[in-house]
Amino acid sequence: KNLAKLEEKAEENLIMLCEEKMRQQEKLYELKREILLKEREQKLDEVLDKQLEVLTPLVAVCEQFKEQYKSFAAALDATRHELPIKNIHIEGDMHTYLGELGKELTTTQELLTELIPSGSDEGAKALNALKELKETSQKMNKELQRSFTQTQNLASEASKEVSLHNQQICEENHGLDVVKCWYFD
Repeated sequence: KNLAKLEEKAEENLIMLCEEKMRQQEKLYELKREILLKEREQKLDEVLDKQLEVLTPLVAVCEQFKEQYKSFAAALDATRHELPIKNIHIEGDMHTYLGELGKELTTTQELLTELIPSGSDEGAKALNALKELKETSQKMNKELQRSFTQTQNLASEASKEVSLHNQQICEENHGLDVVKCWYFD
């Protein structure tokens, strides 16, 4: 009888010990998970600190680049309208210049019609010359407008090329991932 009682007690103690062992193993696994999580958080904190150390000076460089780019764009925009057209520098706006040229041609035409009598052969010749002058001035007007458009297109293309070149230099100097942040915030 004693042996049966001892066996029962031993069996109960063994079951209790197994259950205690299971609980302790679960606590051990939880503690290991917590330790791994803390190690990961610590590594992430270290990586973030390193990134902050590296990126903090780049913020000032980025701001300086933005300011330089704005001033470059403003200078390019300002000079784009003053580019020489076929080696002729025209002060002011192209449309204003063309308007003033048209007025001067009209005044010339009026003066010529007043000075030359209309009934003579000289008048006919002058009228033909005036017509040729008018046609030539209209051709020049069209050529000036075409040249102005071509110059604007050329300036635009140059601006694009310079911007792409600067972007490429920034990508080479700072890396593609850093430059992506500048453009795609």
